[in-house]
Amino acid sequence: MYDVAIIGAGINGCSVAHELAQAGKRVAVFDMNSIAGGGSGAAGAFISPKFSKGGELKELLHEAFVYSMAFYEQHFPQLLKKAPLLHVAQDEDDSKILQEYKKNSSLTLLNPSSEILDNITTNAQEMESVSINAGIVNAEAMCKALCKSAAFIQEKVESLIYDEGSWNINEEYRAKEVVLATGAYESLMKEPYMQLRGIWGHRIDVKTTTQNSHSIHQFVSISPSSNGVLAIGATHNVHYHPQTAKEPYDVNAGREELLEKASRTINLENIEVVKDYMGLRSGSFDYMPLVGPLVMSSETLQNKAINFHTKKPDYEAYTYYPNLTMINGNGGYGFVLAPYLAKMLKEYILSDMKISQKVLPARFFARWAKKTH
Repeated sequence: MYDVAIIGAGINGCSVAHELAQAGKRVAVFDMNSIAGGGSGAAGAFISPKFSKGGELKELLHEAFVYSMAFYEQHFPQLLKKAPLLHVAQDEDDSKILQEYKKNSSLTLLNPSSEILDNITTNAQEMESVSINAGIVNAEAMCKALCKSAAFIQEKVESLIYDEGSWNINEEYRAKEVVLATGAYESLMKEPYMQLRGIWGHRIDVKTTTQNSHSIHQFVSISPSSNGVLAIGATHNVHYHPQTAKEPYDVNAGREELLEKASRTINLENIEVVKDYMGLRSGSFDYMPLVGPLVMSSETLQNKAINFHTKKPDYEAYTYYPNLTMINGNGGYGFVLAPYLAKMLKEYILSDMKISQKVLPARFFARWAKKTH
């Protein structure tokens, strides 16, 4: 019997495993592949905020960025590479957003160094940009380090049944609590309101004689150099899904796209692609992540006392799956959001601390019920 079973070994699941194991819980992490074998392993793992005018997602990502930088530095300094981040506008509209961001940002802004200005293209130099202190982590190594104190079970979860006060997993394992961190690959609980969008990610490691000391974001993300190698990555294909596509993903076309987009920003010389990383990342349809308990739709709809057409739904009146929570939908900000959201979920599971309604999965049930009932 485990205290907690986490289904999914991406950055979300591994971050929750770390939090709960550090709290003294007996934790098991299940995944049909390996640790960081999906979208998390293909991520560039840049730690950066969202550069936009405002909104709930920007505020959440700002808090998560500050928290996660401190978290990685405190717990896994050997896997964190601190480096200045240069974010370059893509067009004139984006330039106006960055101008507004710089006026209101509470982060310390940097002046781009002469070194980075020598590397980036003339067009990129002419665009508005923002530079801050940021970082990048080793994606696969970080996930494995976070899972170190948990049992890892490489097995696809086919059945998940609650009986006699605990969860029965594949008719072989039992856990008091279950956390779903399955990304966009699987949906164990077939709830009609819960829809996530898969976004295909592709990253390449490139050997080049160009030395780059910064993280650079414009059309793609470009990492600092390490032993003559840098990474170029993007969450760039919302149409391809490995489980439904009729044709396999065109790796060479993906490489060409990444290199072409990178060339608009930085002058890379003597390029050799040495490795590809690919995987499906998970986003939500309102772009905010999902953290917290899942609503049982059939049971909740039977409650005649609930008004599903109100502007301010009462989430506490809903019926929820017992001892079942989820963490998902981080999009391209997984390594920024995961430590922050995992701490939030741990406090909910262990201390029943409330989670902001802005990220609760119940918000999707409320919208679905209002439209369909």
